[in-house]
Amino acid sequence: MKQTLAWFVLAAILLGVGPALAQPGSVTGTVVDPDGRPAPDATVLITDQSAVRDTAVTDRQGRFEIAGLAAGRYELGVVMPGFRAEPTTVELAPGASQTVTIALHVSAISESVVVTATGRELPRSRVTDSVTVVTEDDIAARQFETVADALRFSVPGLGVTATGGRGGVTSLFTRGGESDFTLVMIDGVRINGFGGSYDFAHLPVGDIDRIEVVRGPQSAVYGSDAIGGVVHIVTKQGGPARVGGVVEGGTFGTSRVSVNTAGSTGQVSWGASFEQLDTDGQNGELSRAGETVRNDDYVRRDVSLNGRWRGERGTTMRAVFRYGTNERGFPGPWGSDPGGTYSGIDTVSRGTNDNRLFSVGVDQRLGSRVDQHIELSHTNTDSMFDSPFGASTSDANRVTFRARTDATLRRGIVATGGFDVQDEQAGSTFITDASFAEIPIDRRMLGVFGELRFDPTSRLSVTAGLRGDRITREAVPGDGFGRPGFSDDTEVAANPKVSLGWYLRPADSTPEWTRLRVSAGTGIRPPSAFEIAFTDNPTLKSERTRSVDFGVEQAVAAGRVLVEATAFFNRYDDLIVSVGQSFQNASQFRTDNLSNSQARGLEVAATGRTPQGFEARVTYTWLHTEILALDSTESEAPSGFTVGDALLRRPRHQGSVELSFTQPRYSAFTSIGTRSSTLDVDPSFGTFGGFFDNPGYAVVNLGGSAQVWTGVEFTARVLNLLDRDYEEAFGFPTLGRSVMAGIRIASR
Repeated sequence: MKQTLAWFVLAAILLGVGPALAQPGSVTGTVVDPDGRPAPDATVLITDQSAVRDTAVTDRQGRFEIAGLAAGRYELGVVMPGFRAEPTTVELAPGASQTVTIALHVSAISESVVVTATGRELPRSRVTDSVTVVTEDDIAARQFETVADALRFSVPGLGVTATGGRGGVTSLFTRGGESDFTLVMIDGVRINGFGGSYDFAHLPVGDIDRIEVVRGPQSAVYGSDAIGGVVHIVTKQGGPARVGGVVEGGTFGTSRVSVNTAGSTGQVSWGASFEQLDTDGQNGELSRAGETVRNDDYVRRDVSLNGRWRGERGTTMRAVFRYGTNERGFPGPWGSDPGGTYSGIDTVSRGTNDNRLFSVGVDQRLGSRVDQHIELSHTNTDSMFDSPFGASTSDANRVTFRARTDATLRRGIVATGGFDVQDEQAGSTFITDASFAEIPIDRRMLGVFGELRFDPTSRLSVTAGLRGDRITREAVPGDGFGRPGFSDDTEVAANPKVSLGWYLRPADSTPEWTRLRVSAGTGIRPPSAFEIAFTDNPTLKSERTRSVDFGVEQAVAAGRVLVEATAFFNRYDDLIVSVGQSFQNASQFRTDNLSNSQARGLEVAATGRTPQGFEARVTYTWLHTEILALDSTESEAPSGFTVGDALLRRPRHQGSVELSFTQPRYSAFTSIGTRSSTLDVDPSFGTFGGFFDNPGYAVVNLGGSAQVWTGVEFTARVLNLLDRDYEEAFGFPTLGRSVMAGIRIASR
């Protein structure tokens, strides 16, 4: 960690003395709506075809100015919910200024900034991967409480499964992959656990600017944990000074308070938020065995701060801090029990988690062709769990140093190169040596990556990248119960990726544009702490994936309707499996990289908007998953499974319909989310208790808002309107009909 900190300080000093931009120019102008009236609060993007160079927010008269631009050719775009602008091209001579007028038109999909796909800010229209962006306006319009709510049905290709109501363990399955195959980041900092696991139950939405979801392996950019995709949460910062908040309450003894602020003054921009959610859960409900549910309450509190200073010589310094704590009771599975294994309500089990994140970074623009970025981050999670068998603790720490350089070799050709170093450590009450003393699992990962982006025209974009990782695990002493002592172990892996986006009919010539996308890549996930701690296999290596997808986007009805379809094919290899006595012919170890599976599917989404404020979005995902034979065998599958079985908790069919109507003084929405049945396991004993069919379901939500006075709205929603009895995870009932109402404040 000391070496990493020294690298960061040295790089910050060197970058801070970069040259000043020579003879800067500027672009000024006005953004107008379809009726020719000024459009305030629109975000104007200026890009040089390889990355977003700067942004500006229009004032009340729709005016904007972007200064400090080097000579060259730029493209202007606009981010504004429900609208889109045809790209406007400007050519700047050294020190010159230009004035433009940008006209908006109603569009099914608005432009947005996407960072996740390449690590650089790009307009969504230029990204070559399968990307969905959930914006702050989407969250407000549908009154989502958590990130999991926003992802559950709004994003095709994702499966969200929660064990019960608010605060229940919530897993995300991307395109049929495992729940630890998706990298999760907040403001560019990875927050997954050691080995990729992440519980989506506790992520608030009060400070979110947008959620970027990239589907498909992204290990060529981000290394481990990005084997199936990336969920990147970008928080509010900068722009006009503003304050927002929500105060609401409702059934199940639930209350929620959220306050946030963001803005800019001079060279400094900021964002800050606090949120608390408190609920009794399903306490007082009756289980199927007739018992009264207790110990289902949940509370969480989150604080976030971020800031940025932008110098006059192309230097930007930024920092992020977050702290979250949550506590929940775990009454256990009290729903479906076809195996007769229910043992009664657990009134003792209770878990507490404390999560911390701190990050600092420096960005330096060197002339008009080179951008350098460095970042140092630290994340920490401490967990405590009380159960009838006693108390246990666990902790995980990660320090990451990342450096990246983007160089424009010539117009339309950008090369990116860099490296990152991760030091991570995990420990638990259950990971001990022979004397029962807790021992940490230590791992270091060094990744070197390079990427080349080629944009020969505004119609075609090609990206190719390669990353090499060196993963080193430090020695682990034996536990005296079958696990031998392990010496240091090193694994080297390479992951390539290539993607292409091609406008058959470009958006700058017709509102009914057509775009094709193709991508292919590989991914890697190193073993988790428990997989390392409870194996006798010193050569246990990372799990891997190979993936290909093909997509098409078609705008129709003058751009007011967009239809998207993507077919994907995934193969998962070297999955870690318990060998056991039945498979001694396959491996000499208790666990080994023997298991394989595959997933293929089709994601479809259609979005439409009208000038009157109506919006409709329909999504559908068809998914086929299949367990394959173990390596070195022809017909054997992991214990309890049969070759050809579907993967657990992956529905064959899933879809949603979302309708909304928005006007300046009021809004309304309704949504229907549905999925087919899934293969699941006994809720008390897992695969040892047998496999069962978890029936499908459909859920209807309804809500709306009305402006009480300027900047203040009354909000109300009904979740599970028809009071359906269903279980996302077999044996864990979700909430019945739930009503929430409150006040939402937004002022500038």
